[in-house]
Amino acid sequence: MKQKPKAERILKWIFHNFKVRSIKGILITLFIISAIPLGYSQGFSVENYSVEIHISPKGYFDVVERYDITFSQYKHGIYRDIQTSYTIDDIEGKPEKRDIKISNVEVPNHIFETSGAFARKLEGYLRIKIGDPNKTIIGPQHYEIRYRVSNAFLYEEDATLFYWNIKPTNWMATFKAVQFTIFLPENSAVGMDDCFVYSGVYGTTALSEDFDINMSNGQFAGASFPNVRSNYGDSVTVLIKLPPGSIKVIKPFWPFWTDYGWTLILGLLILGFYFTWRKYGRDERVTTTVSYYPPENLDPAMAGFLINDSEDSTDLIALIPYWGSKGYIKMEEIDKKGWLAKDDTRITKLRDLPPNSPDYELKFFNGLFGHGTRDEVLISSLKDKFYTIMNSAKVKLKNAAQRYYEPESKSVQTRTGCSLVVLIVLFTPLLLYMWGLMAAVAMFVCGVILLIFNIFMIKKNKKGDRIFSELKGFKQFIKTAEENKLKMLISESPVYFESTMGYALAFGAFNSWAKKFEALSVNPPEWYSTTSPGIYNMHSFSNSFSSAISSTRSTMVSAPSSSGSSGGGSSGGGFGGGGGGSW
Repeated sequence: MKQKPKAERILKWIFHNFKVRSIKGILITLFIISAIPLGYSQGFSVENYSVEIHISPKGYFDVVERYDITFSQYKHGIYRDIQTSYTIDDIEGKPEKRDIKISNVEVPNHIFETSGAFARKLEGYLRIKIGDPNKTIIGPQHYEIRYRVSNAFLYEEDATLFYWNIKPTNWMATFKAVQFTIFLPENSAVGMDDCFVYSGVYGTTALSEDFDINMSNGQFAGASFPNVRSNYGDSVTVLIKLPPGSIKVIKPFWPFWTDYGWTLILGLLILGFYFTWRKYGRDERVTTTVSYYPPENLDPAMAGFLINDSEDSTDLIALIPYWGSKGYIKMEEIDKKGWLAKDDTRITKLRDLPPNSPDYELKFFNGLFGHGTRDEVLISSLKDKFYTIMNSAKVKLKNAAQRYYEPESKSVQTRTGCSLVVLIVLFTPLLLYMWGLMAAVAMFVCGVILLIFNIFMIKKNKKGDRIFSELKGFKQFIKTAEENKLKMLISESPVYFESTMGYALAFGAFNSWAKKFEALSVNPPEWYSTTSPGIYNMHSFSNSFSSAISSTRSTMVSAPSSSGSSGGGSSGGGFGGGGGGSW
């Protein structure tokens, strides 16, 4: 604890690490040396510090800390941090997490506040903040802190250990005198050979020579010698070997719950979700038979929704080739000239949709052509404008699809989703408090995964199951169709490709579907054309249409970005925030 050896160690570290070789290096070194006291200075010193500890055989001990302090600067008061979370080695040498409990905190004759239970669990320490925020003080002051400590004994085969830092390392002040008195349990056969005092920098294993210690009347006491100073980074620790069985072992009622109870909570959550899904969300097993045609009176948008129980932009875009094959529109890729010119796509209306068409088709079609105000539209003109029409059409598609699902299933899905959100909000901080960060992260991740699964927890009715079976069979055929079978289908219907390409697009298989027809002497659809030079055949059509439809999709869902005034940043608004100072 003496100043000279510590100063020598600091100087040796500085010269070794900063390689002082020049005048500049010497100046930097002198600056660092001069700054060292300032780094630990909090504007006060502890003139005298005494501790009384009363060890109870019931498994706890009471602590009374008394401080005589001199403030050299105006301050509100002091704070005392007591570490509550530790990692120790058990009897077998395995690491064990230990949380001690601090209770019955008192600071007589002073205003004080303590950190809450949640903050203690999260930070791993209790803070006792003493002082009036509306008043500053200077000069000599006296403080007394009282508290009870539980779960802080180490139980070994041949002894029960009391192992306590009388003065911990992180006090931001110099302690000029330290005394302690430890009241041992009655009739505990403890002698001087069972008591040990350590002092100095963290990790010092040599017995301290800075304290005058004695044992009398069941009290182990010690006082630092004159001129001994305990600075920041120094500690004073007492170890007492008490007889085995002299201190009651406080064990949790159910150790597994204490350590791993969060796994049971997650297990119940997953189990509850599974049984809910099994009753209200699991589709009946359907027999998939290969089908060469899509279900009758089912457009590609609805087919795309039913195949994955979700609406998306591709489902609606798939209506474009569907309308083209039925003679409602024609589509043209425009090859613009010039280095900076971008290709565009024109869609022309040939006739209106029937008034009894599904609402989502009418919303998409009429929005595309301005509700009858125009007969053609350039896709580029829809950028940052058409997304509202798309969003509205997706809502109508979802609503129209509900006739294929059990009404109760949708209601249960909504209630389950809301319940999961509530459980995530409530249980994540609760598990963080009770079992720590790993439990909280597991709860949050598990809840988010179940929320994702909940999106698909909608059960089809009998009609939906029948159509879903046909769709699965048709989708399977699109993936595995052989050339001879396609030739037969084309001979039966020359427009077989163009009447099915919208469904392939909705299933995400357009490119592979079109490639199967390139060697079958199939003419490209007449409703689609391109101004690009070169031979126009199925190969060039599939490349041109795939590019055009991809551009169309991205344009139709594009939304304007919000503007900012200065790049989106601000002074002090980035990472690395925070600050600090004396209390």
